[in-house]
Amino acid sequence: MAADAKPRVKVPKSAAAGEVVVIKTLITHKMESGQRKDEAGALIPRSIINRFTCDFNGVNVVDVEILPSVSSNPYFEFEAKVDTAGEFRFTWYDDDGSVYEDVKAIAIA
Repeated sequence: MAADAKPRVKVPKSAAAGEVVVIKTLITHKMESGQRKDEAGALIPRSIINRFTCDFNGVNVVDVEILPSVSSNPYFEFEAKVDTAGEFRFTWYDDDGSVYEDVKAIAIA
């Protein structure tokens, strides 16, 4: 588990039924590609977030495969249509098997 991994998510607190909302996510993570060397010349082991998903009320909204060329602290911004109140569940999967999650509720106004 990356000690510095910290997910952050912005979801509106409420939306009108059928409204398309903008969702922003960022996770603090070094995203080491496995191609750089340390000061002693040894390869630094690969350690990246390799997958990101977002589900709304159990239905998948976004599923992204992340490759080593992505920058540190990957940021995703996307839109989702909200027909009912519910919860967005955000999940980041790390190479070392760690899983980072965040959940944000949205109400219908």
